[in-house]
Amino acid sequence: MSEPHIRLTGLGLVESPRWHDGRLYFSDWSVHEVIALDPDGRHEVVARVNSLPLCTAWRPDGRMVIVDSGRGLLLRLEPDGSLVPDADLTGLAGAWNDVVIDGRGNVYVNRLGFDMLAGAPFAPGYVTRVGPDGSARDVADGIAFPNGMAVTQDGSTLIVADSYGSRLMAYDIEADGGLSAGRVWADLGDGVPDGICVDAEDAVWYADVPNRRCVRVREGGETVQTVELDRGGFACALGGEHRSTLFVVAAEWRGMPEMVAPGSGRVLSIEVTVPGAGWP
Repeated sequence: MSEPHIRLTGLGLVESPRWHDGRLYFSDWSVHEVIALDPDGRHEVVARVNSLPLCTAWRPDGRMVIVDSGRGLLLRLEPDGSLVPDADLTGLAGAWNDVVIDGRGNVYVNRLGFDMLAGAPFAPGYVTRVGPDGSARDVADGIAFPNGMAVTQDGSTLIVADSYGSRLMAYDIEADGGLSAGRVWADLGDGVPDGICVDAEDAVWYADVPNRRCVRVREGGETVQTVELDRGGFACALGGEHRSTLFVVAAEWRGMPEMVAPGSGRVLSIEVTVPGAGWP
């Protein structure tokens, strides 16, 4: 495995990397922008949403959706660059976070059970499924701090990073999009998983902020590979021409309320041997 290569620097709190249609998309939460990065280093802002968090996913028909956490909405990016409401989540209380959409179009959004930014008392969080009609219902609960999510390549399993629990949770995806059989997929010991992705061997890469690394684990918790970083790893995605490039977004974490050192955010890439699979 090669050493990390710096693709882009001078960013803020970077999150939600997604490989789509030949480009890496990610969010810079510090400036409320969704950015697309070409393999040759060119980049452009594709959307601006005044939201923290600010996460993205793609429907099977190629339309991007964006979690507008502040207003409790799912937004859809139209071909002309405009943003229109896709689903209203305001009927469910909590702080919205990550989103993933599987190959059947099941939309899963998770949320904290408390407002961390406002210093509210802790409460466990949820995973919510958004139906084709925009309706939202909780399909999993009791997750201490739901963070990154991914769906395995066969579409059968949703994996959720529980940052406070130092574990990866797994749920069977039912025919109607509901979730069942919640279980611990991997106990990570001192690991603090944030954004995650799945590869073709059904192993999971997770980014870790306090431990400054990105780690590949198998079901059960066996650590297979570790990429050491010089700053916190917030999320990762497998992409590139053959989905064998691990993209990591990282920044220098300074804690609340500042969060990250200004300009310390960057996009890194590492070539790996097992390509990506599943969603995102």
